[in-house]
Amino acid sequence: MLIQAKGLSKIYGSGENQVVALDKANLTIAPGDFISIIGPSGSGKSTLLHLLSGLDHPTSGSLTYDGQEIYTLSDKELSAFRRRQMGFIFQQFNLLPVLTARENILMPLLLDKKQPDEGYLDQLAELLGLRDRLDHLPHELSGGQQQRVAIARALIAQPEVIFADEPTGNLDSKSGGEVMELLKGIRDRMGKTLVIITHDNRIAAAADRQLTIMDGVLSEVEAG
Repeated sequence: MLIQAKGLSKIYGSGENQVVALDKANLTIAPGDFISIIGPSGSGKSTLLHLLSGLDHPTSGSLTYDGQEIYTLSDKELSAFRRRQMGFIFQQFNLLPVLTARENILMPLLLDKKQPDEGYLDQLAELLGLRDRLDHLPHELSGGQQQRVAIARALIAQPEVIFADEPTGNLDSKSGGEVMELLKGIRDRMGKTLVIITHDNRIAAAADRQLTIMDGVLSEVEAG
């Protein structure tokens, strides 16, 4: 799925109180790309992620997925599009505490009224090292295991694009490194497009394409 952002801007307020959170960003994301977007707190990177994934609407600019302008979709259509085409991984694991790991993973399918593919769930559990943890509640899992459950939940609907916002931010360096290796493995084995927002240079360097954002201005770091 080819994603193209053209002139994406997000402005809050007006007059003297106007804040330009994102300033005319242009970005093409090809199928299978592994992209990192790095910037300090308040630079606009989360705003960019929210716009690229249709979680927020821009002040101006366009965003197309295989030529389809997604901002013209109704809220209901856009929600369905996100559920089926995108997976989300956040710094906060956002697991429901009363549900087992398995139930948390399957939640997106239940929301879309789809039957789980047990073979695919087993494949994910094996890939993410969760096979013996599926019946555990979140409080019975380590931080790294909880993030693995969140990754499996992001993948269960077999989306084409994974958006990750500071996916290792709540983990120690060892667990964070393991999660990044898992994400790279997922991209390599499953051919997913991976877009990671981070403030960690080590994580950013693992991507095939690196972009920086500062004061709402997006630019790509030349390879080499």
